[in-house]
Amino acid sequence: MAGRLHGKRCLIVGGASGIGFAAAARFLEEGARLVIAGRSDDKGRDATERLKPHGTCDFIPCDASDEADVERLFAETCYRLGGLDVLYHVAGISGRRHGDGPLHECTLEGWEKTLAANLRSVFLTNRAAVRRFLDQRPSAAILNMSSVLAFSPSPKFFDTYAYAASKGGIIAMSKEAAARYATDGIRINVIAPSLIDTPMSARAVASEPIREFLKTKQPLSQGPGRAEDCADAAVFLCSEEARFVTGIVLPVDGGWCVSG
Repeated sequence: MAGRLHGKRCLIVGGASGIGFAAAARFLEEGARLVIAGRSDDKGRDATERLKPHGTCDFIPCDASDEADVERLFAETCYRLGGLDVLYHVAGISGRRHGDGPLHECTLEGWEKTLAANLRSVFLTNRAAVRRFLDQRPSAAILNMSSVLAFSPSPKFFDTYAYAASKGGIIAMSKEAAARYATDGIRINVIAPSLIDTPMSARAVASEPIREFLKTKQPLSQGPGRAEDCADAAVFLCSEEARFVTGIVLPVDGGWCVSG
C-alpha cells in the first residue's frame, strides 16, 4: 500500500538530527522522495547512513541563514528530485551560548544570531519554496517549526527572549503567507512543540528541576516528548490528508498549553 507521502518530493531543512531526523525517517517510511539539509557534512553523511533502514535520501550541506546557500540548496534539490512538493523547515538554535536570555540580560549578539538562525532562515527557505511552487502551480505544502514558548511562556526555566521572539515571528510569517498563497494551492502550517528530547534540548532534559516541572506541565508524557511525536504530526500536515488545512499552529506539547 502506498504511503501517505508516496512520490512527494520533499526537502527537510535541519533533517540530520533531532526532530528533523525523526521526520526524515517517517517521511521515507511514508514513500517520500527526500533531500535533507544541514550545516555539517559529517552529520549529514551519518544521517543518510542511519536512515537507510527507512529508505534512501540525499544530503546537501547548507547554511539556511545565507541567501546564496539557500538558493543553491533549492536549485540542487529541484534538480535531484525533478521539482519540489513539500518543504519542512526544522533547523534552528537555542541561542543561549551566544548571549540569549531574559530581556535585561540578552546581548545584541544573542539577539542577532538567534534571529538569523531561526527567523531569517525561515524567511529565506520559505521564499525560495514559494517562488518555485508558483512556477510549478501544483498543490504544495510548507511546514515550519515554532515553539510553545512563542505563546505560552515559562520564564522560570525557559527565559530566552530572542528565541521566543524568533519563534513568534515564524508564526506571524507563516500565517501571513498562508493567507496570501492559499488561492495558489500552497498550504503553510506550523508545528509548535514543547520540550522534546533532542540533542539541542539536552541541558533542559538533564535538569532534575525541569523534569519535575514537566510531570505536571506535560502531563501526557510526564516528561519530555519524543521527536517521533512531532514526526507523526508533520506527516499529516504535509500529506494530502491535510489538503483542507492551512494557516494553523499545531501545538505538539503533551498538554503544556492547557496545564499549570
